[in-house]
Amino acid sequence: MTTPATASAPPFGRALCAMVTPFTASGALDLDGARRLAGRLVAEGCEGLVLNGTTGESPTTTDAEKSALVRAVREAVGDRASIVAGVGTADTRHTAELALEAEKAGADGVLVVTPYYSRPPQDAVEEHFRTVADACGLPVMLYDIPGRTGTRIEPETMLRLAGHPRIVAVKDCSYDFLGAQKVLARTELAYYAGCEEHALALYAVGGAGYVSTVANLVPRQLRSVLDAFDAGDTARAARLQQRATELVELAMSAGLPGTVTVKGLLNDLGLPAGPVRAPLRPAGRETTDGLRAAYERLVAERPC
Repeated sequence: MTTPATASAPPFGRALCAMVTPFTASGALDLDGARRLAGRLVAEGCEGLVLNGTTGESPTTTDAEKSALVRAVREAVGDRASIVAGVGTADTRHTAELALEAEKAGADGVLVVTPYYSRPPQDAVEEHFRTVADACGLPVMLYDIPGRTGTRIEPETMLRLAGHPRIVAVKDCSYDFLGAQKVLARTELAYYAGCEEHALALYAVGGAGYVSTVANLVPRQLRSVLDAFDAGDTARAARLQQRATELVELAMSAGLPGTVTVKGLLNDLGLPAGPVRAPLRPAGRETTDGLRAAYERLVAERPC
């Protein structure tokens, strides 16, 4: 049997969904919708849920809404899935406060993005993550997404941070596959692909799994890629990864944020989502129709 080369079981599971935050038609937090969506995702194969991340519209939700969402989803899924709470902000002190609140609300870990806009140098980036990791008792997943933050977590910085006892994982959206492999080879950090197109490739070289926005739509189909690889059928895993490509591209690379496209299709499917909050705007009919067609083709395909 072929298995990924991680030194131990992934700390939050393999198949994680970056869950959208459902809102009511008036734009209020929809906790009942969040419970229903979380329950569906777990029933369809998600082993973990990442709440209050970019996909969860964290820049436009209040601290109180973030805590309420964690509590509601914890209530809905119990111990059937891990919950990782996004707590990253551009302010170290605020981020540490959110990490403490996530711990109180019942999260199993926190996702901490690189401080954005101020573009701190690497020594300041490192100190930011250490301060947050020291502030609470939860394991930390670093989030490396320089396309949004303007600042990398450079591989050498990652290697130093790997020595912190509570820094255990990385959500990798760096598009630096060589850098990711360098860190994988020299640490026990659990690397999660934050870009769906890299999920199988990163898993095959020792990654832990993925944190996926598209998993809001097709959790079972994305999970099947990892299951096939773990079963030793790497050719089938590749075919399943390729089958998802059309939907991944339309959802994530069509010029709109993934939150917008995914919520548009979830609403079209009658699943909990609701509107996006400004400054985001809803997906148009043409975009949603294209997503719906690609979704229906994917879910209708026979197992390969």
